[in-house]
Amino acid sequence: MSAEESWKITVFGPREQVQAALVAHEDAWDWDPGIVIAGSEIAEDKPDDWQLEAWLDHKPTKTDKAAVEALFGGDTIKLVIEQLPDEDWVTLSQQGVEPIREGCFHVHTAEYPPVSEPGVRNFLIPASQAFGTGQHATTAGCLAMLTHMKAQGVRVRNLADIGTGTGLLAFAGMHLWPAARVVASDIDAVCGPVVADNADANGVKLGDGPGRMAMVIAAGMDHPLLRASAPFDLLIANILAGPLVELAPDFARSVAPGGSVLLAGLLETQEPVVRAAYRKAGLRLAARMVRGDWSILWLRRRPGGQVRGTRVGALPEWSQRW
Repeated sequence: MSAEESWKITVFGPREQVQAALVAHEDAWDWDPGIVIAGSEIAEDKPDDWQLEAWLDHKPTKTDKAAVEALFGGDTIKLVIEQLPDEDWVTLSQQGVEPIREGCFHVHTAEYPPVSEPGVRNFLIPASQAFGTGQHATTAGCLAMLTHMKAQGVRVRNLADIGTGTGLLAFAGMHLWPAARVVASDIDAVCGPVVADNADANGVKLGDGPGRMAMVIAAGMDHPLLRASAPFDLLIANILAGPLVELAPDFARSVAPGGSVLLAGLLETQEPVVRAAYRKAGLRLAARMVRGDWSILWLRRRPGGQVRGTRVGALPEWSQRW
């Protein structure tokens, strides 16, 4: 998004109303990609008071305003419109954030020092134009789940991180399984240089081969390197519920028998739909975690099973609400 001109539309409302608007946004397949939407609590001590924010690189038009209003299904709302300072809004939104300690990881910006705690891997992830700094509950939950998967004996030689953002989850996977071959992808071209810079800052080797990560720009699995590198022992996708459902067959076909899929970016209310799509594709739940209103799911494909029409024996379900 251009740093020359940035605008924001904000709508304040109860949690249920804003979450419903987020779901409506995911269902709006004709949504203008130039309008970036996010929902969040206004304050920790008021968990039921939420806000929906929409960022644009131009002054909102009548069409833009109507699109945001339509997300609320006719509810009476007030649009608060403001022009932002002449700075990148994503960078501003991530400045001054405190470090995150999840699983065996410590994620921090340059404003904070690394920790010297034994067994903890530090990642320096600066504010950037790409999402995935570890601050969002879904990213932090994925770090915790990856640590749990390693403790459960999961072995990974071939890993894909779809919608990688800053590259953080791919980096975490490389730390846990250092001999793995990794392909990270994102639909947003800005993520390419961001991931390269973050890899350099964290001593992550780029390229093709064991212990290295290749970065590609692609929608879903639509890239020759992703197709050639499959099947994966672990596929990570921290995106949104709508794309997760749509990509379920592709993800299932891209995972090796006995392999794992780690899904995030879905609200707990969206979990049944997502799980149903992956159950139909031949994957079953191994563990789940709930962070706030967000679900993090670990799914597995049956060893030797078919992608579609399989029945998998019961797996132990590890479920936590943090």
